[in-house]
Amino acid sequence: MEHPKRSLFKAVTWRVGGFITSVVTVYIYSHDIKQAFLIGVTADSFKIFLYYLHERLWNRIDYSEKKVPEYQI
Repeated sequence: MEHPKRSLFKAVTWRVGGFITSVVTVYIYSHDIKQAFLIGVTADSFKIFLYYLHERLWNRIDYSEKKVPEYQI
């Protein structure tokens, strides 16, 4: 099981790429860097939270995971 800090770090680093993509995309259409940045910050802040929850929920699901025995003789 992953530590919650690792899940949060993964969420933030993933969204950095998403933030850059969002800002560039909005800027291409609007030609307004202020608006592009505001939309990027707003959307990606929310998406970081959703990704973190998604990771934590998946840590509770045993789907297709191999269980390591506590000890071997």
